[in-house]
Amino acid sequence: MKASAIAYPIQGLIKYHGLKDERLRLPYHDSISVCTAPIHTITTVEFGRRQDTAEFDGKPAKGRDLERILAVVEPLRALAKEASGFKMVSENTFQSNIGLGASASGFAALAVATAAALGLDLSLEQISRYARRGAGSASRAVTGGFSRWYAGRSDEESYSHMLASPEQLDMGIVCALIPAKKSTDAAHKEIASSPFFKARLEYVEDALDKMERAIYARDIDRICALAETDTLLLHSITMTAIDELVLWRPETIKVIMEVKAMRQEGIACYFSIDTGATVYVNSRLEDRQEVERRIQALGLETIACSVGGESRLVDDYLF
Repeated sequence: MKASAIAYPIQGLIKYHGLKDERLRLPYHDSISVCTAPIHTITTVEFGRRQDTAEFDGKPAKGRDLERILAVVEPLRALAKEASGFKMVSENTFQSNIGLGASASGFAALAVATAAALGLDLSLEQISRYARRGAGSASRAVTGGFSRWYAGRSDEESYSHMLASPEQLDMGIVCALIPAKKSTDAAHKEIASSPFFKARLEYVEDALDKMERAIYARDIDRICALAETDTLLLHSITMTAIDELVLWRPETIKVIMEVKAMRQEGIACYFSIDTGATVYVNSRLEDRQEVERRIQALGLETIACSVGGESRLVDDYLF
């Protein structure tokens, strides 16, 4: 009754924003993302304990963090008809809470490890429904690669499906790390109060179709350009919702302007920003080294990534 799993964090391409059902974490619309490797989360889960305990990166989970963990574990435990407690230990190979999707990889690894520890025979698409209850984006981290999360109208209908694997489609991803405190839940909560939210709902279906076609066509430049446009639209809504959240920092703008400068010089690269200040710079894989050199010249720490695969079981245990 013990298992370990790893999962890669996600970068939103056509991003999700806002929840029509906060308990089940059902979004207003579909979304598409790409997993970023080699950074990852590894999680070990064991049942047969007297009580539930959990820790991540050496710190005990409590309060809202523990509630989200239980939101994933409880329905799986009920499905397996298991009454014992569990122990969970989770570690990231990268810094969390800076806009790199740590919650996505964390809850994806948790769901995959929990299902295995309980002996449940579930597909990754089925497991993605349970990971979603911890963090919406975790559903896409379960299936990995380029994945589409279907919003659905119920728990059963809201799951993730892989559109392309890393072997089918890879690209260069440079993460420009810009630490800044943020709350993803806060960013999602008031989104419908933006005067631009209705316009996004009208825009997003066409954007999703365009992104999916670009992925199937293996058109890296088109994928990156669509993600950049979606970034601007998403943050315009965040900034104009009732809380007026401005998540960018001066360094964020520096990266945006450097990306535009590189593009004028003939380097096809594009920026993408999830909930936070950190910037992804996407390009063809062969241009990644030059892109990273230019971003580092701004005085920023970077992580060079490529497309990560699906969440999977591993033989390494954290306890």
